[in-house]
Amino acid sequence: MTTSTSDQGSGFSLLDPQLVKPALWQSFVKLAPAAQWRNPVMFVVYIGSLLTTALWAISFSQPDVAGSEGRGFMLAIALWLWFTVIFANFAEALAEGRSKAQAASLRGLKTRSWAKKLEAPQHGAKWHPLQSDELRKGAVVLVEAGDLIPLDGEVIEGVASVDESAITGESAPVIRESGGDFSSVTGGTRVLSDWLVVRIGVNPGESFLDRMIAMVEGAKRQKTPNEIALSILLVALTLVFLVVTATLLPFSVFSVEAAGSGTVVSITALVSLLVCLIPTTIGGLLSAIGVAGMSRMMQANVIATSGRAVEAAGDVDVLMLDKTGTITLGNRQASSFVPAVGVSEAQLADAAQLASLSDETPEGRSIVVLAKTRFGLRERELGALQAHFVPFTAQTRMSGVDLGDALQPSRVIRKGAADAIRKHVEQLGGKLPVEVSQAVDEIARRGSTPLVVAEGNRVLGAVELKDIVKGGIKERFAELRRMGIKTVMITGDNKLTAAAIAAEAGVDDFLAEATPEAKLQLIRDYQAEGRLVAMTGDGTNDAPALAQADVAVAMNTGTQAAKEAGNMVDLDSNPTKLLEIVETGKQLLMTRGSLTTFSIANDVAKYFAIIPAMFVGVYPQLAALNVMALHSPSSAILSAVIFNALIIIALIPLALKGVAYRAIGAAALLRRNLAVYGLGGLIVPFIGIKAIDLLLVGLHLV
Repeated sequence: MTTSTSDQGSGFSLLDPQLVKPALWQSFVKLAPAAQWRNPVMFVVYIGSLLTTALWAISFSQPDVAGSEGRGFMLAIALWLWFTVIFANFAEALAEGRSKAQAASLRGLKTRSWAKKLEAPQHGAKWHPLQSDELRKGAVVLVEAGDLIPLDGEVIEGVASVDESAITGESAPVIRESGGDFSSVTGGTRVLSDWLVVRIGVNPGESFLDRMIAMVEGAKRQKTPNEIALSILLVALTLVFLVVTATLLPFSVFSVEAAGSGTVVSITALVSLLVCLIPTTIGGLLSAIGVAGMSRMMQANVIATSGRAVEAAGDVDVLMLDKTGTITLGNRQASSFVPAVGVSEAQLADAAQLASLSDETPEGRSIVVLAKTRFGLRERELGALQAHFVPFTAQTRMSGVDLGDALQPSRVIRKGAADAIRKHVEQLGGKLPVEVSQAVDEIARRGSTPLVVAEGNRVLGAVELKDIVKGGIKERFAELRRMGIKTVMITGDNKLTAAAIAAEAGVDDFLAEATPEAKLQLIRDYQAEGRLVAMTGDGTNDAPALAQADVAVAMNTGTQAAKEAGNMVDLDSNPTKLLEIVETGKQLLMTRGSLTTFSIANDVAKYFAIIPAMFVGVYPQLAALNVMALHSPSSAILSAVIFNALIIIALIPLALKGVAYRAIGAAALLRRNLAVYGLGGLIVPFIGIKAIDLLLVGLHLV
């Protein structure tokens, strides 16, 4: 049985043995200097581990190296420093293991199969067998019931049910057909019934599955801009503490000579101080947080082409949402015919049905069905009518049919948006009747969509299409508003319809009568104001806007052009998923910020533990800083180092699962993080170091 990506993502618990065992092995593999060098903070700990281990080995031949602390103390410090490095490696390896498990399940879908390559791009043409990896972009294949679709492509003929559970995790088959929004097919899925003629859209090695595998492979993950910026900050802090620690040795030598008492601080103690002061917690978990963020996106059945896209989702402050399918249920149905003066409802229904016979959209089909139901208008013999259909385009915003001779048709019927039909009839010398204009406005005020039907330069009337706003969507938008995110509804409806639905749904703004050019310009306008924009799309006409948006989510059922233009693909083809994507991105940033705050705050307790222990022999007054009443200088230093290592292990579940998402504003979120992770970062180490000190004393290890 093939494992779906969603099953794979949710099938492992955090500490599943299938993930933990390989991660433990990788923790030691990553001890190679080349691997450690990629993380500057942990590389310093790595060098400290090597140095203390070397000093411990030297102490056997030169006992003076061990000093007053003893060889056992040096060994304990060296071991716990190694544990610190290994625990950080384990966190990264565990996160990568989850992604690699997803990649392995995806590789299982890549099977070398035989394809039926057609000699002509039509059903019934001769075909010959060809291995799927020998196909090239542009080839046309026949896929029949039981066959695997060899590579990604577009359906150019036929309709069939397809099992996409291996990709999406959904067991119910989906319908794929030529034309419309459901023409895209993915390699590795299986046709269950009927047949499809598919034009291959990619070369072998460039398919959607290949891109998914490359994305989830942790080893190939590039750092995002925010990660790079945070890494620079962590390196700067590390360098500052390195300089401070290095100056303490000559200072200690001078102090002992001047006071005539005490002992010079040891290299082992200085290394311990450095490791405890540099931000090892976030340094050790930073990579794991990024990999886990990508993994969580995979579990939501969303494929991001880069970590940059996931991160940008967390910074988004404008959401551009298509009305149909995102804000409304998306199944607009024709509900009534509103004829013009002097036109019967049956005449309007007849013309509307003729204009919709080749319309494969749900709206077009519903017009055909309504005319048939109301007036018994049945299927027409298109050959006898000499029908020449005019397809809908985003630019003209209308479609229709010409009957009779192609050069001089006897009937020219068009249906479409009111303003598009008005311009059309005006060009032919007609005009939009006042009563039809009023009917259009009335339909729009009810939140329905009006379509106007015209024959030649005569307007016959309007068709009302009804849609329903999704339940709970208004509350979701209110949450986003509290977070400072602006929602913009995109629709091809006229301004009155758009305004009515926008008010009902609770969006902040809307773009009515939207064309691809208008969407692209709106995105550019927001970006010129310094905002980050997210949007969804599925059609070729959405591709320019998707390419311009900062977070562009293409639907899996969409066209190849839309998928290539976007930086994310939703396997479920659910436009509402954009809201979840933003939440996941914000959760990633919240997790990184929270653990950074905790990491820097918990240095304070280690300072109070180690500094008095190092210099109390020279300056007895420093004993006042031993607020935790630690047993001895050796136990104080060892307790701080042990806590520094264990806290990484303790925070791995939080780094992988992420901080709980809350829909609150940035200021409120900052206050909460400072209270929980800032204050917590101050208090927890005091409790933890003291507890470890008591345990060491109780076990007579110091």
